[in-house]
This record gives sequence, structure tokens and C-alpha cells, in this order.
Amino acid sequence: MKQDIYLDNSATTKPSPEAVQAVVDYMEKIYGNPSSVHRKGLEAARAVTRAREAVADQLKVNSKQVVFTSGGTESNNLAIKGTASSYSNRGKHIITTAIEHPAVRNVCRDLAEDGFEITYLPVDEMGIIQVSELAEALREDTILVSIMYVNNETGSVQPLDKIAGVIKRAKKDGKLPLWHVDAVQALGRLPVLPAKMGMDLVSFSGHKVHGPKGIGALYVGTGVSLRPQIVGGGQEGDLRSGTENVPGIAGFGAAVRGLVKGEGTAAEHMASLRKLLVEGVLNGITGCRLNGPPPGNSGAAPHIANISFNGVRGEVLVHWLENEGIYASTGSACSSRKQVEHSVLKTLGLSEGEAEGALRFSFSSENTVEDVELVIRKLKEGVEELRSFAKMQ
Repeated sequence: MKQDIYLDNSATTKPSPEAVQAVVDYMEKIYGNPSSVHRKGLEAARAVTRAREAVADQLKVNSKQVVFTSGGTESNNLAIKGTASSYSNRGKHIITTAIEHPAVRNVCRDLAEDGFEITYLPVDEMGIIQVSELAEALREDTILVSIMYVNNETGSVQPLDKIAGVIKRAKKDGKLPLWHVDAVQALGRLPVLPAKMGMDLVSFSGHKVHGPKGIGALYVGTGVSLRPQIVGGGQEGDLRSGTENVPGIAGFGAAVRGLVKGEGTAAEHMASLRKLLVEGVLNGITGCRLNGPPPGNSGAAPHIANISFNGVRGEVLVHWLENEGIYASTGSACSSRKQVEHSVLKTLGLSEGEAEGALRFSFSSENTVEDVELVIRKLKEGVEELRSFAKMQ
């Protein structure tokens, strides 16, 4: 029986045993409503508090600044729409990038239909913005800058320290712009310290860090006013009403505590696997292209490698690998089952054929050198077979 090699961790990660046990415990035993005043309710409320403290400890912020949501998408919606609603009297200009996740891109599209003006910063061939263009785009009526930390398709890392400097100078000049960062792909792989890094709003997702699906969080900085997008009983500090997903929250907290134990070494391990894969493919298979920063580049995330295989359709290669027990993807999990437009890859300058032949490999700390060596061998075999088949058509 073939052993599964899972390299689609940017779509979702395998829940940690601690996260699974926490979910089971809070489904089976401690199932009270955290708003109830009796013992079962208080037990559930304590679980929410412990999880909030775990996330806050990881971010080095006050736990009152952590708002639980249903996931990264809701966190992005709350951050952007909440800012737009609260600060529209100060302006209706928002800056973002051309390669954001649909959870940001489509929110901005909707706001444009409501009269907001959106500036999309371009990126270079590695998927990284020019900070000087951000500085030039800032205006008196700019209320929000939303720039992701790690791109989910290419693994390109934006220069957050330089972005922070630009926004800090703008605020000193009396401009507003709040800074939102979609850090869904960064947590557990790169340092995420919102207060220290000058971020006002930061989005997270539980299932990207070995927690359960259906749970996320938003960091809300001091002095930031957000209009809630879901109203009701006033849970989560009046920012996100609805009975808390206690099993999900407890599982998220357990997963984050696990991240702390492996901090640093996990990222180094994943970076070494990425380097092994990229060099093995580029040196061993002709007609391939790395889409994003090369290994060792400061703009490269440790866990994502996007590679185009010329003459091969990515979707076909994904299924060829699947038959060998290897799981990768053609891009964002949020769009891979739809008509894929490859908008992010085309923004980097890829041709239609190069974009269609792209695969994303994303690692976790559970992957091994032996996994990657086998994947390289199988990729050579699969690409040769599919290219020869294509020539016969």
C-alpha cells in the first residue's frame, strides 16, 4: 500500500492530536454555552479564554485584542468592510495588491461597487511589491492598506518592515491609513508580531496551523474602530455576534500551543525541504520554472513552492501524482474546483501555458527528506509520461 505524501498544506493542514482531542472534549463533555451562567457555561467560557490567551501569547499582544471568527475569510471581511464602514467619513480610498487572496480581492471588488476607490499595487516577477509605489499611492483619503504577508500560491513574502515604515510616516503626516495584513499563510512559519510590526488588523485561520476548520481570528489593534459585520448578542467584544464555536476555538488554541513548541525549527525544516524540491526539479527535469522567490531569498516563504512544468497541464499532473499517493494542488484551494483563471501567476508574467502547467507544493513539519526525494523521482516519471502522451495527440 502506498504511503500518502501530503504536500497541500497551504490548502489545509492535518489537525494535531492535541487539537483533535480538544475538539472531542468540548463536543462530548464540556458542551455548555459560554454565555450561560451555570457551571457548564463557565467551563466553556474558560476554554474560550484559554484559547484566546494562547493566540495572544503567540502574537505577543493583549488577549482582548483577539477576536474569534469563523475563519480567515471572515476575518478579512470584518477587517476590510469593518474599516470601510467605520472610516468612510475620512475617505473612500483603499490600497491593496494585485495578488491578494479572493477573500480580500473580492471584498475590495464589492466595495468598489459601493463607491470606494481601490488601488491595486503591481508586483514584480517574484510576486513582491515595490514599496515606493505604495508610498506614491497613499493619499489624504486613504483609509486602509491591505497587503498580505505570504502569498498563498507562490509563497512570496512582502517586505513588511519597509511597508510599516511607509505607513508610520504617513500617520505622522496626519494621514489615517490603517494597515491590515492577511497572515493566514504566515502564522507558524514566520514571525507574526502585530503590535511590534505596526499592524492594525491581522487575519488568521485555524486549519492552516493544524487546528480545526471553521475557526479563525482577527487581531484588532489599539484605537482601531470596526463596525461589526455580524450583529446579535454582542459576543466577541461586540465585534462578532453569535454563540462561540467552543470546540473549534479550543482546538485552535491547542494547535497554536503546539506551534510554540516547534517554533523556529519547523520553519527551518520546511525551508530545507522546499530547497531540496526546487533544486531537484529544476536540475532534474527540463522545461520547468519556479514561480516565486528562489530558496534563500528573503522574499521566499519556507513552506510554499510553485513550479510550472511546460507541456503539461497542472490538473492532469495533480491526478497522476494522486495515483502515486502524492497530494499537491494547482493553486488556491478556494478556486481550484472552479474555472481557474491563474490571475496571480499571470500577474507575475507567466504565459497561459506556463500558468496552466503550474503546481503548488506546500510543506508542513511532518514532511520528510525521503518524502521529497520520492516526489522528485515521481515528478520526473510523470512529466515525461504526460509530455510523451501529449506529443502523440
